[in-house]
Amino acid sequence: MADTQTLDLAAVTAYLNENLTGFEGPIEAEKFDIGQSNPTFLLKTPGKKYVLRRKPPGVLLKSAHAVDREFRVQSALADTKVPVAKMHLLCEDDSVIGSAFYIMDHVDGRNFRQPTMEGEGLSNAERGAVIDDMNRVLAELHMVDIDAVGLSDYGPPGNYFERQVGRWSKQYRASETTKIPAMDKLMEELQRQMPEDDGQRTLVHGDYRIDNMMFEKNGTNCLAVLDWELSTIGHPYADLASVIMQWQMPAGSEGRGLAGVDRKALGLPSDEEFIASYCERRGLPEIENFGFYLSFCFFRMAGIIQGVLKRALDGNASNPERAMKVGEHVPAFAEKGLEALQN
Repeated sequence: MADTQTLDLAAVTAYLNENLTGFEGPIEAEKFDIGQSNPTFLLKTPGKKYVLRRKPPGVLLKSAHAVDREFRVQSALADTKVPVAKMHLLCEDDSVIGSAFYIMDHVDGRNFRQPTMEGEGLSNAERGAVIDDMNRVLAELHMVDIDAVGLSDYGPPGNYFERQVGRWSKQYRASETTKIPAMDKLMEELQRQMPEDDGQRTLVHGDYRIDNMMFEKNGTNCLAVLDWELSTIGHPYADLASVIMQWQMPAGSEGRGLAGVDRKALGLPSDEEFIASYCERRGLPEIENFGFYLSFCFFRMAGIIQGVLKRALDGNASNPERAMKVGEHVPAFAEKGLEALQN
């Protein structure tokens, strides 16, 4: 099995000594249990903490695990209203630790693994404020001037959803391990119901969820948006629908959603309220055909977790046990995607 659990600390130390200004070892490394796709490590030195995020070893799908893109987009956002960790360096020389990686600052904040935020000691008002700042940051992301930050070429022109459905259909087929009729039907229906391109072209995160964000330890403001692997130039409604997709999943450690949760009792907004706040911040009218955008997000997530499952079966998963468990949910995501198209 490929080793995704440890780092060659001697190699990392030597590289950082030579390339990172102000670096002083020695290093202690600890692997985060997040980051199924790209293994992520906390690097502790006597004076500072860094994070190393690397491509997994092994044979990889084309265009997947693009740590160079993650580094580029977060570097570009450094002086915008979108909070990101400070980037330090990108190493694309596989000979150093076996795959490309980048180094960024460690963000000292708190990460909410579930949108209920229960057990975190927050009041209803604080929970609502966290979600409102999540909404604010999303709107700010979609208002970034991509030309001004040097990202106009970060994604191809044309219909984003048409492109993405094609891409994820190919990647799903490349990682398919068993036939799932609902997934076949969903891919067919997404192609059939594809909306015309409305001309909106913004930076999109690609996996915008509360567990991909860091917040103040004693406040409600977002300190950094994490995990930019799926970012590109595309349609902003994909990110908005990604939030709603997560909320429609079951509550608890597996689904990490809000299905069946009394949101009002926790100070959390409804789907409609969150969408309305986003539209108000961006000065947009009511969104039509939201069911398609939501369905697309369920489809894309099914494709992502199918890839995670395939890597586990091939021995290349960052967290094999969790990858196998997550992979069991592909049919459910496909069914939810079909359901969204009916609404």
